[in-house]
Amino acid sequence: MAEKNTLYEHAEAIIQKTIEDVLPDRAVRNALEGLELQGRVFVLAVGKAARVMAEAAADVLGARIEKGLVVTKYGHAKGALPGFLVMEAGHPVPDENSVRAGEAAVRFVREAGEGDTVLFLISGGGSALLELPEEGLSLSDIQETTQKLLRCGADITEINLIRKRLSSVKGGKLAGCLRSGKAYSVILSDVVGGSEDMIASGLTYPDRSDPQEVLRLLEKYDLRLPERVERILLRGGMRTELPPQEDPIPPETFPPETFPPQKNPVRVENHVVGSVRQLCLAAVSHARELGYHAYLLTDSMQGEAREEGKRIASLADSPDYERPFALIAGGETVVKVTGDGLGGRNQELALSAAGILDGKEDVLLFSLGSDGTDGPTDAAGGIVDGRTAERLRALGIDMEDVLRRNDAYHALRAADGLLLTGATGTNVNDVTVLLHR
Repeated sequence: MAEKNTLYEHAEAIIQKTIEDVLPDRAVRNALEGLELQGRVFVLAVGKAARVMAEAAADVLGARIEKGLVVTKYGHAKGALPGFLVMEAGHPVPDENSVRAGEAAVRFVREAGEGDTVLFLISGGGSALLELPEEGLSLSDIQETTQKLLRCGADITEINLIRKRLSSVKGGKLAGCLRSGKAYSVILSDVVGGSEDMIASGLTYPDRSDPQEVLRLLEKYDLRLPERVERILLRGGMRTELPPQEDPIPPETFPPETFPPQKNPVRVENHVVGSVRQLCLAAVSHARELGYHAYLLTDSMQGEAREEGKRIASLADSPDYERPFALIAGGETVVKVTGDGLGGRNQELALSAAGILDGKEDVLLFSLGSDGTDGPTDAAGGIVDGRTAERLRALGIDMEDVLRRNDAYHALRAADGLLLTGATGTNVNDVTVLLHR
């Protein structure tokens, strides 16, 4: 028990210090020092880390900010922020408040004049939080498509490629509404592999996707969407079997005249200031402080959560690492939803690892989302050890059945294996750590 307590204490310390190291305050402050801001400054912060990023900008710029707008996830606003309108919206599926936020964002950036500066502060989650459907589409079209993408096992880059083409603010379209002379974007990356144009579906990056990429995704996951959705996705290309007539436009469609498209020569200067690699390196550093030989396995982990959990857990017996050791992996896995349970990718990864660690001494694994929320739950992720599987068996819980039903949340809660950090104020993807003493 004493050894177990030591492992859990070490895990808690690594989690706390690692999150502190990737909070965006310092990164935003450093980025602002190098920017040439002119005239009035309009600050638009979007994403799960929007509140913290906006607060840092307010501390640096003070009275130079003419006005600000924060759009973040429910529960992440943390109260009022002087000089800013703060809005909360749905995530990971957009809702009516996402559309209201999209309308507010378009009005906001158009208010800045030629002699002014617009400062975008962007973090992961913005794809759902800020939405304005393309002409001919409804919010329900976007919601249905997003839900199908989340359930089929598509990764975040694939999901955002689709989101861009269905939205009139993503893929650089929001930046196309700018009238200001200068515009900057300070970005926290939650996308694996350095695809900066996919962060928040590229609000300030042009969309370079083509219909063939989209078609390959639809076929890869056997996605069948309403005809009006497919026609917009495949502009410039078409499924050969698609009939020539479009579906009727649903009554809740947003009218095209609400925000007519604009072409604007303003180019946004983008600065990526945080990433999953920094998250992983912070975990490596703090594991070493505790006396572990720390190894960074990867900072671009992808694939199915349950398979990655088993793979990392299997390394506990590897002779390649000198004990005590810590194995660190960062990235973003996916969950292929086959059941109706509750959970998230980090919880599913941890629970699947528990089966491999069953009966092992002096070993622990945790996996968490840096933003403090994992899937549609209040947990940041999961933490398991060599006795987790035994605890679940004693409770009559079958882990394989739980994984089939995608119900990792309730199983981990029963085994005291949920990580509950609350909203952290950052969002630079996920980190998984295996500790073996």
